[in-house]
Amino acid sequence: MPAQAAHPLEPSGPRGRSPLRATAYWTTGPGTGELRSEVLSPPGAGEVLVRTLHSGFSRGSELLVHRGGVPPEVAETMRAPFQEGGLPGPVKYGYLSVGVVEAVGRGAGEVAGGVPGGVGGAPPLLGRTVFCLHPHQDRYVVPASAVHPVPDAVPARRAVLAGTVETALNALWDAAPRFGDRVAVVGAGMVGASVAALARRLPLQRLQLVDRDPSRAALAAALGVDFALPEQAVGGCDVVVHASASGEGLSRALELLGPEGEVVEVSWYGDAPVTVRLGAGFHAQRLSIRASQVGAVAASRRSRRTSSERLQLALELLSDPAFDSLLSGPVRLEELPAAVDDLAAGRRSALCLVVDHPTAPAQEPPCTA
Repeated sequence: MPAQAAHPLEPSGPRGRSPLRATAYWTTGPGTGELRSEVLSPPGAGEVLVRTLHSGFSRGSELLVHRGGVPPEVAETMRAPFQEGGLPGPVKYGYLSVGVVEAVGRGAGEVAGGVPGGVGGAPPLLGRTVFCLHPHQDRYVVPASAVHPVPDAVPARRAVLAGTVETALNALWDAAPRFGDRVAVVGAGMVGASVAALARRLPLQRLQLVDRDPSRAALAAALGVDFALPEQAVGGCDVVVHASASGEGLSRALELLGPEGEVVEVSWYGDAPVTVRLGAGFHAQRLSIRASQVGAVAASRRSRRTSSERLQLALELLSDPAFDSLLSGPVRLEELPAAVDDLAAGRRSALCLVVDHPTAPAQEPPCTA
């Protein structure tokens, strides 16, 4: 069967097949969610059909969406790439999905992540394990340019972290720590832990992962990073990356800086008010707070890296097995609504909750050139 073959999914009828259905998780309103069924169209020109293996639920941004905590004025700015509906709901939201390309439309067989096949290009997509910034859904059709092949050295389950590691990579491009720097990461959630996991590969003089939860010491040990409670963290830092999504954490991040140091802020607070202590050394020491957000490639790399190249690099960085320590679960897709309720209520603890999807392939129709 040629790599460019299309798999036409015929409509139901006397001589056709039953339509292919998909199941997706929707946030129906603040604090509520459910699974919904939909009918998929066959992949058209330049599109692929992906059968999901795993997806990841982010305790940060996705819980904000679940709680209805996204400010209306940024709701459009914070849209996920394949989001359906609008905030606060009903909305199909999510961006950490790994699956297998089950069918390709014409012209899509050798295009991935915006990179055409050929010399130095992507391998044929049919049958490949890929990452996509897609909500929790067991099958979906997207442009071939939206999927990124998962390297052979990266297990599919770990690959759900690609979007988070991309955020961490962008934060380090913004922070730009130098040889021999003293660095702290405040907040050992998904993003903070990912920043620390990447930063430990740099030639720093000191790196600490700081969190008020003493149980995160085990996570830091798994990542190979020193851990400190906020009151025990060492000051005089050149750079602090803040990821705790709390005013207390941001205040402590500023306190850990040396003169003229900088905090790179990666937390998303939603509509929560934030109080920060600026009356101590903030002005006297000429400290800085700078935002980092994954929606745009860091300015220091923007002219030389596309967002697709950044995401593909994040996937390559996930060859490090230490990232497995960020994964929790798994839960089955049908269990996701209850699991999200448990996360929101504090009855379940997770950094990245892994959702396992049904693995049976669709009945394969004949291939046509």
